[in-house]
Amino acid sequence: MAGRWEAAVEVDPDRRGDGIGRTLAATARHLVPPGTPVWAQVAPANAASVRAFLAAGFRPVGAEALLAREDLTG
Repeated sequence: MAGRWEAAVEVDPDRRGDGIGRTLAATARHLVPPGTPVWAQVAPANAASVRAFLAAGFRPVGAEALLAREDLTG
């Protein structure tokens, strides 16, 4: 996105809790050229994903709010 390297991780529900997400997130940091930042968009409500990325050495740098316009016609 916007020329940034971005990591996305999805773990099979039957394997969650085994540390696989944390391992994948940590590995993503080594798949880009040295010194290149890697971004991950994680919904704050997805506590397991937040914990996995934090444990892998990622750090929060901002927050985003998605706003939808209400349909005022009906």
